[in-house]
Amino acid sequence: MSSKGSIIEPLRKEIDSLRQEIRQLRELVDQLKSENKRLKEKLATSKKNSRNSSKPPSSDIVKPQKPQTSENEGKRKPGGQPGHPKHTRPLFREDQINQSHPHVYPCCPDCGGDVELRLDLEPRQLQQIEIEKVPLRREAHLSYAVWCEDCEKIHYKPFPAHVVKAGFFQERITALVAYMKYVCHASFSTIRRYFRDVLGESISRGFLRKVLKKVTTCLDDPYDELLKRLPLETVVNVDETGHKDKGDKFWTWVFRAELYVLFKIDKTRSTQVLIDVLGDDFNGALGCDYFSSYQSYMRRFDILLQFCIAHLIRDVRFLTNLPGKETKAYGHRILDGLRGLFKIIHNRSAYTKASFRAALEQAKQTIIVAATTHVPRVFDKNGKELKSHAKNMVDRFLKHGEAYFTFITTPGMYPTNNIAEQAVRFIVIDRHVTQGTRSFAGRKTAERLWTVVGTCQLQGRSAFNFILEAVHAYFHGHPAPSLIPEPT
Repeated sequence: MSSKGSIIEPLRKEIDSLRQEIRQLRELVDQLKSENKRLKEKLATSKKNSRNSSKPPSSDIVKPQKPQTSENEGKRKPGGQPGHPKHTRPLFREDQINQSHPHVYPCCPDCGGDVELRLDLEPRQLQQIEIEKVPLRREAHLSYAVWCEDCEKIHYKPFPAHVVKAGFFQERITALVAYMKYVCHASFSTIRRYFRDVLGESISRGFLRKVLKKVTTCLDDPYDELLKRLPLETVVNVDETGHKDKGDKFWTWVFRAELYVLFKIDKTRSTQVLIDVLGDDFNGALGCDYFSSYQSYMRRFDILLQFCIAHLIRDVRFLTNLPGKETKAYGHRILDGLRGLFKIIHNRSAYTKASFRAALEQAKQTIIVAATTHVPRVFDKNGKELKSHAKNMVDRFLKHGEAYFTFITTPGMYPTNNIAEQAVRFIVIDRHVTQGTRSFAGRKTAERLWTVVGTCQLQGRSAFNFILEAVHAYFHGHPAPSLIPEPT
């Protein structure tokens, strides 16, 4: 081997070794880049909250601090603000007053001279209310024995049927227990303390459970009436929330129609609940979030869905928090389109009916184009497209983009599912305060009383008066009242 060859060969080996090292370093850099991107996405996912995702507000354990105001801005004083109208309670009518207490000077307070009563001038009034010292009225029904000489028997006259049905608690106090439990969010312990300390009666938890079971029977017919009417509605909004019952997972479903709300507790969150409640002949439009059960129901029975745009906005906001300029820009383009849509909705009064719908259609096209074009994509070494949040978003629009805009052509439909979420909010509070339910009977009671409370609130009716009316009808064998308002 020549001297030249002896020099070139080691150099060639060294070059090959360096090339191999460079390849390894490049692979390591690619691996670190991929890992860095994954970690950034994981970090963005960990920062999900109720503003940039479908997570409930209760999941925001650590709230961001409110921005501090400068000293020059000053703090607003508590109470009524300047310019707000004053609100005063109207006086009771004369026929509503149980007792009047006159206050008259016997002589002049200044000089001690004689005074004359002036009935032509209205007296000043200070009205008060008070509960009775003993608000309970205790009654006894006595059936006396009579002797019959002919048949030589003692007979006792049966108690009236409504008295037997009522048992220890009469109508108003029965309705009060249900009202305290499901409107005031009082636990059994709280109700027992109220009866002991205020009303002077000791009652057990078991007896309270029996009272609520009786109220459940009173409300069966009003509840079933809504259950039968629900499949006939043209627009229904649906939502669901999970909870535990003796360690088992259950779901409370809310079905919100125009004039009433119906609650249904089920073991599952599947499409079968929708089939059980709405049936397979439902021909209306369903407002909901993007959960898979609603998509399945739409595919099986070819119904109209209105996916909640508020949920969509939170998912799009999440895109703007991800690493990568292209993904951020993609999310901002969709957000700009959604802002334009709601700007039109908020300025509804500036449009005619035809121009309003045309403007909505134009905004719809702008959003769909923004969501389905110039989409950032990620590919592996073999050219196969990888999963990404941007790809999930464009796939959603390609499959169900039209379902976000059903409200444009469906009267009575809202672009968001807020009305269903608002209807379910008070029962979440109720569960946290009262520790929820622990049996099938408890779930059945909750379904009916939540339905009454939610529906009465929607219609501006008194839930207590409705419960009282239902209890009275049950005790006296009359038809139960209806939760469906009379047509006007």
